[in-house]
Amino acid sequence: MRSKRTEADQPSLDAIAEAALSIVDQEGPEALSFRRVAQSLGVSHATVFRRCGDFDGLLTACADHVAGRVPLVAPDTDWAAATEARFTGFYQVLIEHPGLVALRAGRSWFGPHLLSRLVEPQLAHSVAAGMTPKAAIEVYRRLYLLTLGAVAFVDHRDQKRARASARTALAVLDPEDFPVLTGHLDAVLPALTDHEVYYGALRQLIDASAPACRGR
Repeated sequence: MRSKRTEADQPSLDAIAEAALSIVDQEGPEALSFRRVAQSLGVSHATVFRRCGDFDGLLTACADHVAGRVPLVAPDTDWAAATEARFTGFYQVLIEHPGLVALRAGRSWFGPHLLSRLVEPQLAHSVAAGMTPKAAIEVYRRLYLLTLGAVAFVDHRDQKRARASARTALAVLDPEDFPVLTGHLDAVLPALTDHEVYYGALRQLIDASAPACRGR
């Protein structure tokens, strides 16, 4: 009986993910550890470890928790509109957690929420629209990599700070070696944090992929 009560009192995987995301968002990705999460939740390091298995398990829990906010799209929505809605939603979720994206670099983003809200419905929608399975997965991968790449290198939560950091980094460049970067800062810096750069590229990629659908 005692062990059952102890198990019931342990934090859920969602609670662990929320605590971990809070640490990453507020203190930076380098601050994340089992001990820091356990401290935040008021439990033992071993408790968090048992729930997650290893650090990859902790990151997977965080990624899937975040993916749970990707919007569901009605299956009868036009393919292009549905695709834009799914990946726009994915992008908007990811830009809230740039530290998590950095930590997940090189790791696959798989989990129940991501698979059920983005991967499976997007592939199914593409096949239903007339794409071959091979074309559907290729298009999905292009959209997925575009989205991750748009988030990975800039913290969109504070555009002013992101531009200031970029300005500082570019200021040390020799204008003779980097004439475009140093000579056109008014064009370069705003583009770093302009969401329309992503949205425009997303629409272009969708438009380019649409002919693979039947009847387009």
